[in-house]
Amino acid sequence: MSIRYGGGAGRFVRVDGVPLHVVVEGRGPVALLDAGLAMAWFDWDAVAALLVAQGRTVVRFDRPGHGLSASAAAPPTAAGEAHRIAGLLDALGLTDSPTHPVGGPVTGPVTGPVTGPVTVVGHSIAGFHAEAFARLYPQRTAALVLLDSSVEEAPRTVLPAALRTGAARAVGRALTAAGLPAALGPLARRLTVRASRTGGGDPAARELVRRCYRTGRVWRGALLENSRYPDMAAEVLALRETHPLTAPATVLACHDGSSGRGALRWLARQADLAARLGARFEVAEPAGHLVMLDRPAQVARAVRTAAGQPRA
Repeated sequence: MSIRYGGGAGRFVRVDGVPLHVVVEGRGPVALLDAGLAMAWFDWDAVAALLVAQGRTVVRFDRPGHGLSASAAAPPTAAGEAHRIAGLLDALGLTDSPTHPVGGPVTGPVTGPVTGPVTVVGHSIAGFHAEAFARLYPQRTAALVLLDSSVEEAPRTVLPAALRTGAARAVGRALTAAGLPAALGPLARRLTVRASRTGGGDPAARELVRRCYRTGRVWRGALLENSRYPDMAAEVLALRETHPLTAPATVLACHDGSSGRGALRWLARQADLAARLGARFEVAEPAGHLVMLDRPAQVARAVRTAAGQPRA
């Protein structure tokens, strides 16, 4: 099923029973772009345009409960999102072989033309998903790029996962019933984007913002994913002990140009992440957390050159 909007086109692909909204553009080596919590496919517009012009196939998709995709059938896990990426690539025919994930079963039928491995790009919390994919599917990974990725050196949880998940769902239902997404969703999106940038406001088309953020589905999806944040962080730490990272990696961190303690501490943590992964470390400056909006050319360059970087 295809869908059109404001000068672009996407389609829905069912993966593990969930209809996912996906946009595929260009020709050449594949780069898959996975955005952070509560973000959507159109937040990659500028980066995608540059990569397509530079001879890349670009895949952008909305995780369950994000953008235009259907709600999640179950709470997310890092490995589950890695398998979802693999299943999406299979459904699109962007796969190199019916390779089993390391330590797990094949996630779906392999169809379509044969292609090479992909550069997988994860922003913020999606950095957990991208790293998990690179570790679980090494033969399908050309490179890993982490954009201002979430990082937790020692994740801890206070409440059981089931309790956090239940609370997130209850809050999401209550907010939807109260009409808050319809009333405040687009405004909340605009304010969040402005606060997460150094380069201005939200460049997204108003029709798309309204279409996505006036729905309780997106609010519920963000709450559900956030409720499992510490669990996914712990899962990735465990994968590092059992599944080596064989693909070249790049960590691209944002810095707003200030000398504040918080900003410098964040840079230090990102540099430490790069060292732990044996990754190339790069700073985008000035840039806020939504680095793909503030520095799209630098992000596109990092993605384009990632596969050629040597392992540190």
